[in-house]
Amino acid sequence: MSKKSQKFEGDPNTTGHEWDGIEEFDNPMPRWWLWTFYATIIWGVLYTVAYPAWPLINGATAGVLGWSTRADVAAEILAVEEANAPVNAKLEAAELTAIAGDAGLNAYAVSAGSAVFKTWCAQCHGSGAAGAKGYPNLLDDDWLWGGSVEEIHATINHGIRNEDSDDARYSEMPAFGRDGLLEKEEISQVVNYVMSLSGAPQDSAQVAAGSVVFAGNCASCHAGDGTGDRSQGAPNLADAIWLYGGDYATLTETVTNARYGVMPAWNTRLTEAEIRAVSSYVHQLGGGE
Repeated sequence: MSKKSQKFEGDPNTTGHEWDGIEEFDNPMPRWWLWTFYATIIWGVLYTVAYPAWPLINGATAGVLGWSTRADVAAEILAVEEANAPVNAKLEAAELTAIAGDAGLNAYAVSAGSAVFKTWCAQCHGSGAAGAKGYPNLLDDDWLWGGSVEEIHATINHGIRNEDSDDARYSEMPAFGRDGLLEKEEISQVVNYVMSLSGAPQDSAQVAAGSVVFAGNCASCHAGDGTGDRSQGAPNLADAIWLYGGDYATLTETVTNARYGVMPAWNTRLTEAEIRAVSSYVHQLGGGE
């Protein structure tokens, strides 16, 4: 049984609790601390009245001051757009091929285009524009629809195989295996022939037969020598540059089921100045022609 703590005259009251004979004085809080505490409560109430604070079903209380971070950002964006309006107008009015010859305009276009690319294009083509499987490398000279600045502009403007623009770049390779256009043996033959155009085939004995299959089914788009046709978006099969891969298994999958990559039309998402800027940026990366 614990022994009650001794209380002396003048001691303040205790809290009424005891722990192993130890009692706690019920000393009042310092006045400065209490006033600070009350001030924070008052400040908090006034803040929630003045600024956006309490979440509601479809938003939050706006606050009597009407302040908004979104409005601040929108105002900053508007200010930048107004400041850039003259140079954007100049960019839109210039001939695409003349932009590179104007040092000041070209510097602006490349800088602005870099920002557009990193915001809208890097997700597919990579931050360095080197592409990935199914997404073209924009640093080399292997262009399906041409690598001049005008052709790049047209591709970005209208996109590829989308339903957004009537002028979208369009090509479609038949699914030779899935649709029964070629037998498995014929697919194996033509794959070996295609592999022979830029490297070593898996089965060299099938190359000769594959050349016949190629001539009858593939040459109309990819040309007789396999170098492709940009006007149709038919890739060059003789340069060892592959969008999806050039090994036997991947080429067999491509011939069997075909590929159908889609790029959106950016003319509904970007301004003409932004499209011209990113066209200039992509063109000067090293692969532009």
